[in-house]
Amino acid sequence: MANPKRKHSKARTGKRRSEYKVKNVPTPHECPNCGNAKLMHRACPTCGHYRGRAVLEVSEDYA
Repeated sequence: MANPKRKHSKARTGKRRSEYKVKNVPTPHECPNCGNAKLMHRACPTCGHYRGRAVLEVSEDYA
């Protein structure tokens, strides 16, 4: 198996590793029922709807 001829610098290693964190940030999307921000593939915390039907009971205190 081949071995590296020279050591990679800390800057080069950091540049390579920096790309991993960018992709893991969840982006909020608009809820089709109420229009508020929600995460994909999850019920809306404001109205309690998911895929066109109510799946959570949301109290008036929270909303």
